[in-house]
Amino acid sequence: MKNPVRLLVLLVLTLVGALTLSSCSSSSVQAVSPQDWLAKSQQQGVVIVDVRTPGEYAQGHVDGAINIDVEGGAFDQQIAKLDKNATYVVYCHSGRRSGLATDAMAKAGFTNVVNLQGGIADLQSAGASIVSG
Repeated sequence: MKNPVRLLVLLVLTLVGALTLSSCSSSSVQAVSPQDWLAKSQQQGVVIVDVRTPGEYAQGHVDGAINIDVEGGAFDQQIAKLDKNATYVVYCHSGRRSGLATDAMAKAGFTNVVNLQGGIADLQSAGASIVSG
């Protein structure tokens, strides 16, 4: 061997890369299209979570959704009260906040979380029932 240190570094980098890829694929969060999100949301026992502000929620939300504001300061305490083994479908206005929320839920031990690729307007375009109040 001409350079055993180089070989060792290459081996370590390969192992780190493999571990990183395997940890990503075992995530409990699925990112899905509006159509797939709607199909999942209609399954028995699935909980719909709107992570926008209470004001945004009042202006219009997916019928049956609960509101847990991801940026409201009490998100972690509120999700701690939920069943970590239930299935949750999560959405927001554009996808940024639902991504933050679903990542936090996965880190908190939730096992089945679905994140919408897009936002509430995409759900409405796909046929979701939007209610206000």
